[in-house]
Amino acid sequence: MLSRRLDISVDTVGQLIEAMSASVGRCAAALDVVAVPSFGFFESRRRSERLAVHPSTGRKLLVPPRITIAFRPSAILKQKVKDGE
Repeated sequence: MLSRRLDISVDTVGQLIEAMSASVGRCAAALDVVAVPSFGFFESRRRSERLAVHPSTGRKLLVPPRITIAFRPSAILKQKVKDGE
């Protein structure tokens, strides 16, 4: 769909998406926020180490710290979804 709408090749669209994904990944690893105008924000968060219980065995496990990524859509994107665009 992007290829047709932008009148560029499918390979070029794939390269653009791959480049964006790599950029967001690098910024997330550095705990930065990535803003894409009219689309939203990718925000990374550091989750600290915690204890969890395995549901089937009841055994306690130590879950190591990790970085997660959250997406917050912009008001423009929310409105477009609401309007069915």
